[in-house]
Amino acid sequence: MPIFPPHPHSSQSAEQPTAAPIPAPTAPSTGVSEGTRAKQLADRIRMRFAQTLIGQENLREALITTMIAGGHILIESVPGLAKTTAAQTLATSVSGTFRRVQCTPDLMPSDLVGTQIFDFSTQQFSTQIGPIHANFVLLDEINRSNAKTQSAMLEAMAEGATTIGGKRIALPKPFMVIATENPIEEEGTFTLPEAQMDRFMMKAVMTYPSAADETRMLSMLTQRGTDVVDPTAPAQNALSIADVDFLRAAARRVHVSEAIMNYAVDLVATSRGAGSHPIKNLAAKVRLGASPRASISLVRIGQAQALLNGRDYVIPEDVKKFVHEIMRHRILLTFEAQAEGTSTDQIIDSIVETVPVP
Repeated sequence: MPIFPPHPHSSQSAEQPTAAPIPAPTAPSTGVSEGTRAKQLADRIRMRFAQTLIGQENLREALITTMIAGGHILIESVPGLAKTTAAQTLATSVSGTFRRVQCTPDLMPSDLVGTQIFDFSTQQFSTQIGPIHANFVLLDEINRSNAKTQSAMLEAMAEGATTIGGKRIALPKPFMVIATENPIEEEGTFTLPEAQMDRFMMKAVMTYPSAADETRMLSMLTQRGTDVVDPTAPAQNALSIADVDFLRAAARRVHVSEAIMNYAVDLVATSRGAGSHPIKNLAAKVRLGASPRASISLVRIGQAQALLNGRDYVIPEDVKKFVHEIMRHRILLTFEAQAEGTSTDQIIDSIVETVPVP
């Protein structure tokens, strides 16, 4: 069923009133009522954020958009900027299951995905599933977990299932991983492999709040009487699992024109030294460009953005809104570029400026 009403224009000729109608060049859209519903659902999540987090609007929108697009998100910031609070707020705004895992160097895969326990009374093994079997999973300080545990996370994120005792167990739907990491601490941490990083649809970087936002935060905390968010407390007006399924299905039906697809591919290809307008001497700064998963993420995020903006089609601004969050963790800089202080965001800025907008 369409979510938005058909466009008012029609390509049928006036001289042929009896001819069958010719479809418009855009794909059938999704209904104003359901488009309005999508915006109302997103506003309910934003209201929940207003009760727990001051400022950080870009992070809030990144979390909501990633959830609608059906991806996973990595949040990076120095300590004390409410990474965990932001993740818990999104998870508790939906009435699904939520688990928080504090990653440590001694965390084992069985602690995450589950294990088999021998029952002496029945002389059989029973399967005990781990905390990753939830709708929303917060992996706090993911870079503190060892390589073996990170591999178990990778399987869950990539396949939507885990393997316990040789048996494949599907994860609940919807399933979303929200991971956090601290970029300044190196002792006791393990660098996330490129394959693991590539599984995250977005990487959001939190910055320090302004003085006004920090004052508002203190005012909210003194009025609330507590400094932490209780993840077990029932949230008012929380979304249901059916609401999330609706948002994801509606976003997938948003039309993406061939020009928008080519634009997304051109952005990603330019990071690899190709594209319609290659950047001169990019190879001296970029060791590895973004993978095709980046172009997929650009399109999926574009669809989610269009839905939230009440449109049944994607425009270039939808693709560009989160281009930094989508590509920054997929571009590897050369040692020379790092020594010169060049950042991946600067490379992405030059790519966006170079690639022509359709």
